[in-house]
Amino acid sequence: MRTRDQNQKTAKAVVLLSGGLDSTLAARVIQEQGIELTALNFKTQFCLCDRHGSCAHQAGRVARELGIEVRTIFLGEEYLEMLKNPRHGYGRRMNPCLDCRIMMFKLAGRAARSAGADFIVTGEVLGQRPMSQRLAAMKLIEKESGLEGLVLRPLSSRLLPPTIPERRGWVDRERLFAVQGRSRKGQISLAAGYGISDYPCAAGGCLLTDPGFSRRMEDLIRHKPDFGPADVELLKVGRHFRLNRRTRLVVGRNQNENARLLQLSEKIPGVLFMPLEVAGPTGLKPGKAEDDGTIELSCRIVARYCDAGAGRLRIGYRLPFRRETEETVAGRADQALVEELRVN
Repeated sequence: MRTRDQNQKTAKAVVLLSGGLDSTLAARVIQEQGIELTALNFKTQFCLCDRHGSCAHQAGRVARELGIEVRTIFLGEEYLEMLKNPRHGYGRRMNPCLDCRIMMFKLAGRAARSAGADFIVTGEVLGQRPMSQRLAAMKLIEKESGLEGLVLRPLSSRLLPPTIPERRGWVDRERLFAVQGRSRKGQISLAAGYGISDYPCAAGGCLLTDPGFSRRMEDLIRHKPDFGPADVELLKVGRHFRLNRRTRLVVGRNQNENARLLQLSEKIPGVLFMPLEVAGPTGLKPGKAEDDGTIELSCRIVARYCDAGAGRLRIGYRLPFRRETEETVAGRADQALVEELRVN
């Protein structure tokens, strides 16, 4: 952070702007006090809001309404490396919330120093999230990110120890709030006062808190600890089956997922499967075409989800780095076997 002249009237801050209601309100509250704001938006491969409109898009819209600049930072390989072995562990699922916030706050601190800003603003609410928004966790995150006393949380400030911006008079603590817990009543009431009725990205979140996705993520880390971004994208598609310690099969659930598996096969070489005579799913078995029985088993699983009735089906498969398609006649895997192998 910069060393600020005490006689300087206008303080500067960097606000972490997700595009959601809480961060939008935090920015409005601080801007109302005459603080000059710039915004940062963080994005990872695990952002749920991409299903309903990009967080970066929503943050950009909010920034335009506030008349401030926003920069999006994508947390890529470095985030995946942290996810493999987070120093502070996981939450209820595979969410490394403490390490995630520490990473974001460190980057925010660098951005603030580069911009000559005095402090950081976030929309965090005390007690809203059990892992990262407890008082002890907030203090830990600030300490390990080198931002002790420099993170202002306007929605809950009056429930928290005074920060440096408050103690130095850059921000009037009496004009901040005492919102806490998981209920959104306080934020909704405050939004009404500002005339905000459209809550952008209100149902955002992180895939790492989703039970089904977390089980897939845990399975990937256990069996392929050197995974990369393409492997994560594959986790978002289809039904997943663990055939043996080395082998996984992904089977599309609809036409869009079948197309996505074809796209991902360009980045993740493996064996592709498809029914030849009836409608049905595409399957992708990443890795080598080892003669360990998994090709036949994969054909049987793909056959299980085809539209035809009982009986044996012609299933085609294409080996890695080859154009020609081979085929086999496969019976359907029985339901008990499918359930046993499915990562669910």
